[in-house]
Amino acid sequence: MRIGNDRRQDDFEINVISLIDVLLTLLMFFVLTTTFVQHSRMQVTLPKASTEDRDMQAPALTVMIDRDGRYYVGSDEVLGEGIDPLKQAIARVAGEDRDRQVTIRADAMTPHQDVVTAMDALGQLGFTRLSIATTPARADAR
Repeated sequence: MRIGNDRRQDDFEINVISLIDVLLTLLMFFVLTTTFVQHSRMQVTLPKASTEDRDMQAPALTVMIDRDGRYYVGSDEVLGEGIDPLKQAIARVAGEDRDRQVTIRADAMTPHQDVVTAMDALGQLGFTRLSIATTPARADAR
């Protein structure tokens, strides 16, 4: 005769609460460390200009110049000095399409020669639709 409970086996269960905590922590880490802005690597202070209605289509090609005279085509830095590496980088990004809009984003403290060099490189490659990015001027600053 048996004395005691017939069901003597232990109930086995896996505690997943700590695993969920680790997963949520990893998810928050990856979300917070991901960059979502294209221009987050380089800070450029744009010059001021008046605001009026314009065609606000997103430019297909962006050439950025920082205050130290370094060039960026899209989000890639142009390595090398002079106009030839800049032309090669622009041609590589643009391909054969020379009718696309090009925006030059130069820091307000960039030497004028660096902007002219970028415009010269674009002109030599056959780009004709150039614009220079600015920020709106305040009304009391006029």
